[in-house]
Amino acid sequence: MDRLQAMQVFTRVVDTNSFTRAAETLDMPRASVTTIIQNLEAFLGVRLMHRTTRRLSLTPDGAAYYERCVRILSDVEETEQTFQDRNRKPHGKLRIDMPGSIGRLIVIPSLCEFHGRYPDIDLQLGLTDRPVDLLQEGVDCVVRVGALQDSSLVARRIGLFEGVSCASPSYLERNGTPRTLEELAEHRAVNYFSQRTGRTIDWAFLVDGKEVEFKLKSMVSVNDADAYVTCGVEGFGLIQGPRYMVLPHLKSGALVEVLPDFKPLPMPISAVYPHSRHLSPKVRVFVDWIAEVFDRCPLLSGRASLDKTCTMRTLEEREQAPALETPVISEWAA
Repeated sequence: MDRLQAMQVFTRVVDTNSFTRAAETLDMPRASVTTIIQNLEAFLGVRLMHRTTRRLSLTPDGAAYYERCVRILSDVEETEQTFQDRNRKPHGKLRIDMPGSIGRLIVIPSLCEFHGRYPDIDLQLGLTDRPVDLLQEGVDCVVRVGALQDSSLVARRIGLFEGVSCASPSYLERNGTPRTLEELAEHRAVNYFSQRTGRTIDWAFLVDGKEVEFKLKSMVSVNDADAYVTCGVEGFGLIQGPRYMVLPHLKSGALVEVLPDFKPLPMPISAVYPHSRHLSPKVRVFVDWIAEVFDRCPLLSGRASLDKTCTMRTLEEREQAPALETPVISEWAA
């Protein structure tokens, strides 16, 4: 029995929670995967997992063996990579997922630059507004906006999302313009709800350096960023949208900023990928590149509305954004 291969097959079955999906990602017959796991259990003399027609679950021995396999395979990959040709450019298929609005407005316009640098990477770019399970869906990296919770995945902050409170002229003509945060109670908003939890996202402002949240009444709630901004333009209520999406409407007059003295709470933009001491070269170069794109993007800068020059974050700001262990979720991910 090839014990290294058996470890690779076992960890893939656990990561995908499926013999069939593990076989597909390893390009092996499902029967071979089943045989390898059976032989591995016989060799170790323990049962590694409980199998039913609906789900798989690790035994205590299986969980302990999985953790050690992950460390061993990581060491092997890192050792092999160390001795490979360092001048070889990253190559192969790279699956990325991100919110549709970020992909369409910010990333896709710069993709020719990425392919110019890394012509051997076959990029598969998914534009989805739903949470993505990286391991089960075979995605290498996702870009998400918002607060993230701890998990076995890693997140690197690559940008900062700035919001703008605004409304259409028709809405303000009918309902007046709020001048203070207290007056928000007299208004209606277009609410945004999380696809993951169904929870409505409260409005948040920075007031004297502290976060202050408000629950606003609404006539309509959506879970798509484009629909959210469109509802604001059509006069359904106040919106607190991303600057990079509402800026064209502010310039055209389709939307008008309200409460300019009370800024929405900024939100981090993160690149999230599976935990590994040795990060895949193609994932590393993509994350570094997209961080550059967000760094110089005028649509993510508060000063972009005044000119077209890009405002780079300072080195100090970048150093204050270390990698965090986070899951693949986003409250304002679209």
